[in-house]
Amino acid sequence: MRNWLFAAFVLLASPSFAQQGVPVLPFESVPDFLSIPLDMNFGEVSGVAVNSQGHVFVFTRSNSAQGSAFAPSAAQLLEFSPTGEFLREVGRGLYGWSFAHTVRIDKDDNIWAVDKGSDMVIKFNPTGRVAMVFGRRRESTHADTHAWEHISPPRPHVDGLFREPTDVAFDSAGNIYISDGYINSRIAKYDKEGNWVKSWGEHGSMPGQFNLPHAIAVDLNDRVYVGDRSNRRIQVFDADGTFLRMFTIDVPPQPGTRAVNGNTPTGADLAARIGAPNSICITPGPNQVLFVGESTFPGRLFKLTLDGQVLGVIGRSGRQLKQFSGVHQLACPSEHEVYAAETSNWRVQKLLIDPKPGR
Repeated sequence: MRNWLFAAFVLLASPSFAQQGVPVLPFESVPDFLSIPLDMNFGEVSGVAVNSQGHVFVFTRSNSAQGSAFAPSAAQLLEFSPTGEFLREVGRGLYGWSFAHTVRIDKDDNIWAVDKGSDMVIKFNPTGRVAMVFGRRRESTHADTHAWEHISPPRPHVDGLFREPTDVAFDSAGNIYISDGYINSRIAKYDKEGNWVKSWGEHGSMPGQFNLPHAIAVDLNDRVYVGDRSNRRIQVFDADGTFLRMFTIDVPPQPGTRAVNGNTPTGADLAARIGAPNSICITPGPNQVLFVGESTFPGRLFKLTLDGQVLGVIGRSGRQLKQFSGVHQLACPSEHEVYAAETSNWRVQKLLIDPKPGR
């Protein structure tokens, strides 16, 4: 099925097709939750993660005073306490920093940073020391070092090398899954020792193909969920890359919703954006649910069952608290506590979903 069919499906969907009657979930956004030093500001916040101690890690496109106007170094990884106090900067001045994308924490509290600009995935141990690196940035001395070009047909894949990777996830055996997103349109798999296992996928819109795999997560049964953003769908695979199923989010935006940046899309342009998975996270067990953040418009969050049933809508597009624009990564340590990193609004929101007294 081609991309335009997805767009046409949503655009022409009657009430019998579109997901109707989806509840709006009550929630609160904790104001001024993260306390950064007075001489610092976030840039675009592309990543957020929470470790087993409740520490919050923020991957932000800051530090951009270094480098040229069109290719600055824009990546800082910051750690905060469970109550939001600034603790430290992880990897200050790291060679692998170029353009921050996502950050994840594994079951042992190792910190994993995905840098789209350097084409690298970097594992830090809990103390903040580099423990393992995946991929390799192109050397500044090379004459052909520049941003990757999107060409057709795409370049052949190379084992162990990435072209604008986007996210990382882990299964119960410690295997590592990297969404190699903007150029290669594939998923790479390594074992827990960092040995290359395989990759699957290619550019396209058929099941098992990708058009920008932008986010990835793994459930307790080692099923791999890939946010296939530009195909406006989430695909699910087993640990060997066998396609299992896919689903879309077809909830129309609230009437009158306007874009934060740029023209408000209509018609086929709107249809191609509804429910496009920009970010995904899965809560811990035993009863797991999935949270999904749309791209920049309509800009909502969704709560889903793992089989794709939409349980509720959270928020809408905008700049105020409880509004969103560019939710680039989500962290969900529980079903009632979600952290949303926003690129367009340069912030992290701590969300309390369906808050109850005393929670």
